[in-house]
Amino acid sequence: MLDTAIIGGGLCGLALARHLKRQDRDFAIYEARPRLGGRILTAVSATTGEALDLGPTWFWPDTQPLVTAFLADLGLPTFAQHDEGTVLHLAEADKSAQPLASPSVHGGARRIAGGVTRLVATLADGVPDEKIHLSHVLVAVADAGDHVTLTFRVNDVLVEVKAKHVVIALPPRLVAETVRFEPALDAATRDAMGAAPTWMAAQAKVVIAYKQPYWREAGQSGNAFVTHEQAVTGEIFDACDATGTKAALGGFLSFPPELRESFAVGLPLLMKSQMMQVFGTALDGDGELHFQDWAREPFTCSARDKAEPAGEHVAFSNPLLRRPLWDGRLHLGGSETATQGAGYLEGALEAARRIDRALARLHAAEADDDGLPTIGGSINATSLARFSAWVAGQSDAAFDAYRARLNRALSSQQRDQLAQRAILGAVEDTYDRALDMLDALPLDMRDVAVEKGRSALMPEVQQPFRDFIQTLIDDVVAFNRTSCALSNFPDEHHLSKDYMQTILRDIAAAWRDFSLAANRRLLAKAELAARPEMAS
Repeated sequence: MLDTAIIGGGLCGLALARHLKRQDRDFAIYEARPRLGGRILTAVSATTGEALDLGPTWFWPDTQPLVTAFLADLGLPTFAQHDEGTVLHLAEADKSAQPLASPSVHGGARRIAGGVTRLVATLADGVPDEKIHLSHVLVAVADAGDHVTLTFRVNDVLVEVKAKHVVIALPPRLVAETVRFEPALDAATRDAMGAAPTWMAAQAKVVIAYKQPYWREAGQSGNAFVTHEQAVTGEIFDACDATGTKAALGGFLSFPPELRESFAVGLPLLMKSQMMQVFGTALDGDGELHFQDWAREPFTCSARDKAEPAGEHVAFSNPLLRRPLWDGRLHLGGSETATQGAGYLEGALEAARRIDRALARLHAAEADDDGLPTIGGSINATSLARFSAWVAGQSDAAFDAYRARLNRALSSQQRDQLAQRAILGAVEDTYDRALDMLDALPLDMRDVAVEKGRSALMPEVQQPFRDFIQTLIDDVVAFNRTSCALSNFPDEHHLSKDYMQTILRDIAAAWRDFSLAANRRLLAKAELAARPEMAS
């Protein structure tokens, strides 16, 4: 039986496959399209040979450390997005574009030399061909107790695959609409999946290759904004290669999906004409057009994505999308499930890293089923390792406790300090359980030093909690921002800096109380071990 089935051959799925291959884990990738990459799509200009990105284009080193380090690790060259020169603004359909006083439009963005598809190709090269299955459309997922059964449609034939663990690295909203789960997922998870907009799903992107970068020669950056009512392409940018010798302009269409369909025949001419109106007649009669309408991609855009008006992009997701399901046999992935950078390349890599760690914990737990192994001959090291593993798994339980307390508060008509009280209660519950577990650990305290009333084991007891609070806070902030129930409570829906400081002070006090109590438990164990009758 397959150990891990990865559904989706986009960046998240490929990055996870790379992690698993490095650990010599058994896996396979199943992709609905006849190609890998998902929303990563790069066309090649027939006239210039330039790579033209029709999907993701940029990453931002200042705020996206994962993708920055990942590209460096793969040895893929990058270059700065061209922003130098005048920015133009076309505000009226029958007027000329005017200079716009604007700083750098793209804020330090960089691009991958040769297009983002180079990232996909590099990752795919590291995956054996027999582990990649294209044109496999997922239609059903069933929990079989000790494994998961997947049903794919392959050339109108239904094919079953069994796996111990399944990772669905696809847009959650699309999965909610197109995949059947047996048993059905819980209502909260289904709602979170349906409420997660798929980034770029309803958008369309155009890139036009030209013989020369005429705009640069005129002192223009290639950046432009078109805001009149008849705008075809609302945002335009320079899409030249790293050297600037292979010329291109790119843009995002202003037309909504239904209007793009109505104007499908004349749309190429309209897009070229608008570029010429903004940047001048030098573009007349020139240009090799490449166009991608993501709303027409059935493996990207859901019906809900197409129907909803475009809203503000929120770069984080509901934490319910990050929870392992079916006792760890099922994981939701894809960029839209990320804590930070949701919808971007960064989010896809974060999701892959999260799931890799979750699978590693599951494999460790499975290997531990036969009993507690001794690490390096030390019962203390072994016991504290188990304690650390327990703490690592408490984020979901703490978040569940937070939601339960929040729901009780809302149902009892409470209106003040909802998040503050709920998160503090969840944290205190976790600390209480941690103390109980600490009591139960088989620790040998005979040679454990005590200095100034503090057990030498305390740093190892405290260390596992380093990421616990930050993870819980990130989940709470994201949940509150995406919660319809809290939309009528502005202070709770968007936690202010001052409110967060108050919450952090409460948590700091709870942490101090836990640390003192844990130290007392360790000292009591040491005192008990030192008694002659116990030593014998």
